Amino acid sequence: MTVERFANEFGFDILCMPAPEKEISGAYIGDLLSWVMGKAEQSNVWLTIMSNINTVAVATLADTSCILLCEGVRADGELLRTASEKGVNILSTELTSFEAAVKIKDAVR
Repeated sequence: MTVERFANEFGFDILCMPAPEKEISGAYIGDLLSWVMGKAEQSNVWLTIMSNINTVAVATLADTSCILLCEGVRADGELLRTASEKGVNILSTELTSFEAAVKIKDAVR
């Protein structure tokens, strides 16, 4: 499933989508950036509440398909500009990380 289809199918807000064709395979939940860097797998959806500029660097290093900001967390202009430049997709939801994971579990296996 592509990030664009994923966002539309589950009703997530699209904050930045420079690479809508990226394929999704699996998911990872984590807020400790150094941990995510070593544990998230390529093409994962990364569910987090972290919205600082370093999330883009971690998503790039881990080669995640997108960042899904949970619990209504928003991204500022600097984060969105950097994500767009680096090809990092960012989505948002009001759901908690747990609720979002339950919602997407069958689609990202």
